[in-house]
Amino acid sequence: MGYDITVERVYDEVRGDRPPGALFLVDRLWPRGVRKSALEGVPWVKEAGPSSELRTWFGHDPARFEEFARRYRAELADRPRALEPILEAARRGPVTLLYSARDEEHNQAVVLRDHLLELLSSQVGGN
Repeated sequence: MGYDITVERVYDEVRGDRPPGALFLVDRLWPRGVRKSALEGVPWVKEAGPSSELRTWFGHDPARFEEFARRYRAELADRPRALEPILEAARRGPVTLLYSARDEEHNQAVVLRDHLLELLSSQVGGN
């Protein structure tokens, strides 16, 4: 079964039409300049974001992205309950992960999406 999990900058989502399905804000910190009312009804799953220490170490440096992804996946493995709301929604339909980083290729939402898709695929294969 194919799952539909996409990533989108929160700033783009706030300005445009909401994509179909469930939306989740997956940043550890609330995005600068975004009013909470702009994301009314969007769950903020901050526990799914990387730790402050990891985020600071990464510093959005693309040269550190591969190691960041490895460390972040290890953090996610230690916090499986944080991912449950997103996994449940993905089992029912499309999901969009909202993030605030400028770099659209080297950010935690990309790693999280891939991690979630792997979890879902392994759960299907294991049942």
